Amino acid sequence: MRNCVNGRGGYDRVLMAVAAFLTISASQALAQSDGAHKSAAELAIEAAVPMPEPANVPPPTAGDFKLDNAGTTASISDAAKSDIKADIKPGDDRATDIKAPETKAADTKPADIKTQDSKPSDMATAPVKPDAAIPAAAPPAAAAAPAAEPAKEPVKAASNVPPADQPVADKLRELFSGKTLRTFDRKADRAAAEKFYAARDYAPVWTQAGGLTATAKGVIARLSDAASDGLNPADYPVPDFAAATTPDALADAELKLTASMLDYARQAQSGRMHFSQVSGDIQYPEHPTDPAEVLANVTTAKDASATLDSYNPPQKLYKELRKKLAELRGQGDGPAASPIPDGQVLKYVPARGKKPAEEVMDDPRVPQLRAKLGISENADDTRYDARVAEAVRRFQDSVDLKPTGVLDERTVRALNSPKHDRQIDTVIVNMERWRWLPRDLGAPAIGDAYVILNIPDYTLKVMQRGQQVWTTRVVTGKPGIHATPLLSETMKFITVNPTWNVPPSIIYNEYLPALQQDPTVLERMGLRLERGSDGQIHISQPPGEANALGRIRFNFPNKFLVYQHDTPDKYLFAKEERAFSHGCMRVQNPDQYASVLLNITEPNERWTPERVRGMYGSSEIDLKFPTPIPVNITYQTAFVDDAGKLQIRKDVYGRDATMIALLKNARGKDLEQVIAHAQPNYVRPAGNLPSNVNFASNSGYYPPGPSGPSFFERLFGGPPALQPPAPIGRRWQQPQQRQFYAR
Repeated sequence: MRNCVNGRGGYDRVLMAVAAFLTISASQALAQSDGAHKSAAELAIEAAVPMPEPANVPPPTAGDFKLDNAGTTASISDAAKSDIKADIKPGDDRATDIKAPETKAADTKPADIKTQDSKPSDMATAPVKPDAAIPAAAPPAAAAAPAAEPAKEPVKAASNVPPADQPVADKLRELFSGKTLRTFDRKADRAAAEKFYAARDYAPVWTQAGGLTATAKGVIARLSDAASDGLNPADYPVPDFAAATTPDALADAELKLTASMLDYARQAQSGRMHFSQVSGDIQYPEHPTDPAEVLANVTTAKDASATLDSYNPPQKLYKELRKKLAELRGQGDGPAASPIPDGQVLKYVPARGKKPAEEVMDDPRVPQLRAKLGISENADDTRYDARVAEAVRRFQDSVDLKPTGVLDERTVRALNSPKHDRQIDTVIVNMERWRWLPRDLGAPAIGDAYVILNIPDYTLKVMQRGQQVWTTRVVTGKPGIHATPLLSETMKFITVNPTWNVPPSIIYNEYLPALQQDPTVLERMGLRLERGSDGQIHISQPPGEANALGRIRFNFPNKFLVYQHDTPDKYLFAKEERAFSHGCMRVQNPDQYASVLLNITEPNERWTPERVRGMYGSSEIDLKFPTPIPVNITYQTAFVDDAGKLQIRKDVYGRDATMIALLKNARGKDLEQVIAHAQPNYVRPAGNLPSNVNFASNSGYYPPGPSGPSFFERLFGGPPALQPPAPIGRRWQQPQQRQFYAR
């Protein structure tokens, strides 16, 4: 009998080879039949895709297969694998069934690759079982690559707006898309608001589901309390959100609150009026708000009220005025319009010692008194209690009466006097002027040092690190055309032994008429008269003890051609009111002033007044500061002194009166418009002089011809290309005779 067990191995090998061949052939036939059923578009797409070339492989033989150790698993030859791969098109799901060859360790060489052996370490190609490696036949629809679908419309991103706020957001989008929106007075405000809301899908920021947010409550609280900063709450109306019950009403209230917030921030920072509305001799650097920045800052702040309040001036002197305004209003800015009638003396006696109970008087005038003193609690109470007595005491102290807390005849007269209201107005306009000043008065590089000069108080102070370093008395300009201008500039250097170059205004208005009367007047005054070949006149006074500028000039170039300087007229400093100059500021102790400034800018040089005085002579000496020092010329008729007491000064230039009139007759946004004023004239004067006037010899002070330095250059020094500072926020006009140069 034939050994069937041994002969079976060859038979099995033949069957397996035939099965593999049939399977491969079926796969190829399936792919071909699949392509036959495809549409013309699908075939065109496949034709455009690069495909591997089909392999022309002969049918497998028994030698292509080898049994494993168990005699039950076959390994497919490399040629068969190539046939299978070539048959599967890119994108066909069957491609994932073909496993990549497993590589050996790093030392494996191409020569080492062979069919499976009994040692696993020698494997170069992983064994593949027929039922796992060869995919089963699948229906044509499953085997074919998915057909290309037509392009779809882009899907709109889901809105981030809560469903409850979506109707309001839709209305806001509609309002901004229209041209009839009149909520914002300024184009910049509307543009910033539109960009802000668009970035949040027009979701409201002040309400959520119709209720006020914490941010909105903070903003409303700040706007409602605008009077505490000397502003008018009526300028920043707060919409009635409680009455807004529809999406249209909520959207309208949303934008109105946004507009009021932007108006508040702008006026809190820059003022309700532009300084040019008051006078042409005021020039401060402008610092307008950025509406986009305001929206971002306030809406993302933890405390919206505090953030909005931060747009008010940060200076200590402003905050002290704010406190005094609150005190004044609490002592007498109540709604009662009629005067308090005379009556019995009212007083309050507290319980103390042997008196077990307080003594409280009753009077029908007390409700009116409460209103006058700003006491809103128990407004109809007729008792003269401890709270009323304390309010009376504070009021007495503010008007220089003995603070007894007793309502006597003198106190009643003071309460009925309009003087108290004038004090409030004065404080308010001084707070307004603080908004014009730079936010940073000093230079950070030198400890925030700066100079501040208060014209109505006739004082100059040097400040550093928030503390007063030095102070002195000054003489300022006369009222009228010689008024000292208000400005902020930087002092770049000081000049010891300065030459006084007489300003054109003084030459025209004073010296030329004087020469007509007395041709020798300038010579007797020690002044030099020179005339260029083009007929222009120059008058100067050489350095010396009798020089009109004294021994030192403090230079901070500005368009008004004013500066600070010494003076030989020392007696003027003893007067209480010291408005005597042509606009410049005369300093009482210039040698001390110079040493203080030099020690701030050059702390290692040890400048002393004696060292400065040792430089006095007949030649000009310029001492330049490594870091310029800011100089701020202010007009503070109301300020708080070091003792915490409110000080009121005479409105010597009428600035308060002008501003109060403007605010009380406010034309709204017109007060923020810039008014152009005549600018100083830098042309050197020319004119007819008497024939017997003596001219000085050509000393080089005044080069002939139009190429000589302008008066601005001659006054402040510097290179010939030095130009007068350009005005900020206004245009230049033809100069008039009104000048601000002075001595």
